[in-house]
Amino acid sequence: MNEFIRVRLDLAYDGTDFAGWARQPGLRTVEGALDDGLARILRSEQLGRATPRFTVAGRTDSGVHARGQVAHVDIEADDWARLPGRSGRAPGEALVSRLTGVLPGDVVVRRAAPAPVGFDARFSALRRRYTYRIADAPELRDPLRRRHVLWTRKPLDVAAMDAAVRPLTGVRDFASYCKPRPGATTIRELQRIAWERPVDGPDAGLAVGHVVADAFCHNMVRALVGASMGVGEGRRPVTWPADLLASRRRDAGVFVVPPEGLCLEEITFPPDAELAARADAVRAKRMDEDVWEETSAAT
Repeated sequence: MNEFIRVRLDLAYDGTDFAGWARQPGLRTVEGALDDGLARILRSEQLGRATPRFTVAGRTDSGVHARGQVAHVDIEADDWARLPGRSGRAPGEALVSRLTGVLPGDVVVRRAAPAPVGFDARFSALRRRYTYRIADAPELRDPLRRRHVLWTRKPLDVAAMDAAVRPLTGVRDFASYCKPRPGATTIRELQRIAWERPVDGPDAGLAVGHVVADAFCHNMVRALVGASMGVGEGRRPVTWPADLLASRRRDAGVFVVPPEGLCLEEITFPPDAELAARADAVRAKRMDEDVWEETSAAT
């Protein structure tokens, strides 16, 4: 029986030209690019072996970016040991270098190393943190960032947006903000949602939304942003997002915003000693619900 090494990868990508994370026939995806790159490095096709598959913490949707994505892959121990060749580098360092040589420029693996015992990129994660960036005035429109910031013509009242979404935090049913999936639960723990207009730094002047949760259902973050913008533009009262949440039904007035402003910033994990217990608990919860729960906030 072959021995495998579980490898954690920290990566980032510009999602503009990808049809999301998950491999799809005939479409360019992040997972597909990583699969193809790893297959070349391990010579899977020449050796007649299946390429190891990646498990990701957050399955981002088409056009969504990631700065702090995390994935894992199980590589045969012999293949792992052979990665450095004669270079004298550690296998993880060699993997990063060799992936850099075969991956397209819009996806970067920053780090690769053996994962702690019990680590699962999807099930061990405690929370996912996303930002959404909006330029709501001509002077804020930077053409060099046009693929990463939503441009809108109407000025936004960021203070009203922030006040409107604060009541949404907690363990709640987000059916009003999720694209329905047959049999799937829409209950999530929204740990933080807030809007600000930074006064300095690269986001100075922009309307920036911060969203943190244990997991997200389909369309959830982009629908939350759309509801926030309804308030910010003065089309809806400050109470509308909370009233909509309480109704537990989709409303035609909820605008699912475009993907370019959304970025996965960070995945948080528990201490190494708690990874296995966290993964077991979350996996058991998924099995009890008998559904595949999407853990991406990006859709």
